[in-house]
Amino acid sequence: MQHWKKQFITLWIGQAVSVFTSSVVQMSLVWYIAGISESAAMLTIATFIGFVPRAIISAVGGVYIDRYHKKTIMLLADGFIALVSLLLVIAGEHMAIPMWMILLILFFRSIGAAFHEPSLQASTPLIVPKQQLTQYAGYAQGFQSMSDLLSPAVAAAVYAIFPIHRIMIIDIFGAAFAAVMLAFVVIPRVKRTSEAQSPHFWAEFKAGFVALKSTQGMTMLMVICALYSVIYSPIGTLFPLVSMSHFGAGVNGSAIVETVFAVGTLVGSFLLGWLGGKIKKIPAIAMSIAIYGFGTMLTGLLPRSGFMYFVVISAFMGMSIPFYHGVRSAILQSSFPADILGRIMSLSMSIMRLAMPIGLVLAGTFAEVIGVDKWFLISGILAMVLAAFTGFSPALKGHYE
Repeated sequence: MQHWKKQFITLWIGQAVSVFTSSVVQMSLVWYIAGISESAAMLTIATFIGFVPRAIISAVGGVYIDRYHKKTIMLLADGFIALVSLLLVIAGEHMAIPMWMILLILFFRSIGAAFHEPSLQASTPLIVPKQQLTQYAGYAQGFQSMSDLLSPAVAAAVYAIFPIHRIMIIDIFGAAFAAVMLAFVVIPRVKRTSEAQSPHFWAEFKAGFVALKSTQGMTMLMVICALYSVIYSPIGTLFPLVSMSHFGAGVNGSAIVETVFAVGTLVGSFLLGWLGGKIKKIPAIAMSIAIYGFGTMLTGLLPRSGFMYFVVISAFMGMSIPFYHGVRSAILQSSFPADILGRIMSLSMSIMRLAMPIGLVLAGTFAEVIGVDKWFLISGILAMVLAAFTGFSPALKGHYE
C-alpha cells in the first residue's frame, strides 16, 4: 500500500471513531434537553446554540487554520472538546446538571468543531494526490455514514443505562483515540507566504474571501450550495415528523427510515469512492440534487398508506448525498493553493451553515400551516429546479471537470 494511503486511512479511522462518539453524545444531549424541558422552543434554542457559533467562528477561524500547523489545530480542538466533556463529568458527580450548563457545553463543543472540521478538510489535499481527491472524498464520506448508521442505536442504549454526565466519558475516549491516531499521521506544513509571515488578521481574511470570489464559477457554486442548504437542511429534520405524523409509522418506523437512509448514504459513499475521478463534478452535483429533490417530491405525493414506498425512496435519497458533499469538497480542495485552503473551507462551511436557519424557519412555519407532506412536495420541486439550474449554468459549464 502506498504511504499516503496509509496516512489517509490512519487519519480517518481516528476521525471516524471521534465522529461516532461525538454523535452518540450529541444525540444524548438533545434527548436530555427534550426530556427535561419538554419544550420545542428549548430544542430549537439548543439547535441554534449548537451550530450558529460554528457557522460564525468558522468564517474567521480559517485565518488561524492557514497561519498555524493544521495537525496542531486539530489536536487542540479535540483536546478542548474533551476538556469541556470532562468538566461536565466532574460537575455531574457533585450536582444535578442544570439546563444552562448543557447549553453552555453545546456552545463550547460548537467552538471546537468550528476549528476542527475545516482543518481536517484542508489537511486532506496535503495527503491525497489532487487527481484522487474525489475518490477519497467518497471514502471519507463513508466513514461519516458508518457513524450515522451506528450512533442512534448506541446512543439509545447508553442513554437508557447511564446518566448524561457519564455518557460524556465516551466523547473523551473518542477524542483521545483520534488524537493518538493523528499523532502517527504526517501532515506537511504549508510554506508560509509573505502575507502569513507578517500576519494581519483582516488582510488575511480578505485574501481568502477575494480568492473565493475571484475564482471562476466559485461564486455561483457557493450561491447554489447556500440555496440547497435552505432546501436540504429542514428535510432531514422533518424526516421523523413525516414518518410519524403523515405515515403514522411511529417511532419504530422513523428509526427504520433513518437506518435505511444511512445505509443508502454508505452505499453512495463507496460508489463515489469506486467511480472516483471518472465522474464529471458539476453534473454529479446536479444529479445528486435532482435525485434528492425527486425523492422528496415523491414523498410529498405519497398517500398515508405509502410508508414502505417512503422507506425505499429514502435509500435512494441517502445514496445521492455523497455525490453532493464529497464532490463539492473535492472541488474546493483542488481549486485553491494549500496556503489559503483553511480560509476557503471555513468560509464555504459558514456560507452553507448560515443559510440553514432560513430553511429551518421557513419549513417550521409552512409545514405547520400546509402540512409536512405538502412541504416535502414543494421542497422537492424547488430542489429539482435548482438541479436543472446547476447543470445548465453558464457560469459553471466546463469548470471543475
